[in-house]
Amino acid sequence: MVVKHYPLEFKADAVALYESRPGATIRSVAADLGVNPETLGNWVRAAGASRPRGRRAGPAEPPTPLETENTALRKKACELEEEHEILRKGAKYFNRGDALVNRFQFVADHQRRHGVKRLCTILGIARSSFYYWRRTAWDRAARQAADAQLAARIRIVHREPDGTYSVPRITAELREEGERVNHKRIARVMRSIGLAGVRLRRRHRTTIADPAAAKAPDLIGRHFTARETNTKYVGDITYLPLGGGGKFLYLTIIIDLASRRLAGWAIADHMRTDLVTDALAATGRTRGSLAGAIMHTDHGAQYTSRAFADACLTAGVRQSMSAIGASANNALADSFNATFKRETLQGRKRCSSEREARLDAFRWLHCYNTRRRHSRLGHRSPIAYETASRTTSTTLAPAA
Repeated sequence: MVVKHYPLEFKADAVALYESRPGATIRSVAADLGVNPETLGNWVRAAGASRPRGRRAGPAEPPTPLETENTALRKKACELEEEHEILRKGAKYFNRGDALVNRFQFVADHQRRHGVKRLCTILGIARSSFYYWRRTAWDRAARQAADAQLAARIRIVHREPDGTYSVPRITAELREEGERVNHKRIARVMRSIGLAGVRLRRRHRTTIADPAAAKAPDLIGRHFTARETNTKYVGDITYLPLGGGGKFLYLTIIIDLASRRLAGWAIADHMRTDLVTDALAATGRTRGSLAGAIMHTDHGAQYTSRAFADACLTAGVRQSMSAIGASANNALADSFNATFKRETLQGRKRCSSEREARLDAFRWLHCYNTRRRHSRLGHRSPIAYETASRTTSTTLAPAA
């Protein structure tokens, strides 16, 4: 090991250099001079330098007003720069829907760097709200998982009737399956996954009155209810547009006011009188007898015709007609027709062919009676309602 010998002048200058630099350390000064830090330390101690960081500085002069203002401006500039950086980072958070939740999430993700207080101040939210949001994170995760499971079940129920069910019927379907769920929650989840019922389309006129035809009195009076089945019916004509040439497929329906069952119908490519008489005959086959029942219709030429009057007379049916121009007097049939077109067309302007229209109508009409839930029937299908009514009547009937 080589021992270096330094002149006294070198040692004195090294100590003086160290003392002249209050912010320097022995290690840094030794590195500058190329000597061992321990050697320099021995020189400093031998020279009586008791303060390794240099001479005591005299009392600092107070800053001038200009220096104070510059310091404040620099601090403000740093704060603004930090705020700009925070808002730039948060831009991608604030375009995800729920702005408040996204702000909370941003604070949670960046609190280590900027602090909760600073972030909440910049984003304009209360710290107590953020802490509550963070404290309830587990509950939210559980609700989100439950909503995801519910959404999967809603998709299945919504898909079965060709995507036509809206909130009330989906709620009834799930409740029947044992799901305890509120209709408002169903609506919220459906909105979140983009599901909805089918909407109405513009109407096509099918009621053409014959001013010279005989009129029947209104025996319904907008009271579209009945205590028993096979006592009151409403009838009407609707249509399905076909592709090209402005052609239509026409449907006449007859609905029982007690059970809302579609008791009879007929489909044709015309609106001649035999369209409505065929529907009346189909209703007679469904019920066995229509004697004493009321048939309520509008003033369309088919219903005021002599042929339809004779068919009603033969079946023992009493005719009833709404007032001319008062669409509400046959509102139930109009509502059924609107639902039929809405859920059969499902947003299309027309069916591609007559065969397609007939098959779609046939399937939907049978589904209406056997599966489609009706709000007035306690969200049961018409046939399910009639079956339950017959069972109740049999149970309550006195023994012979």
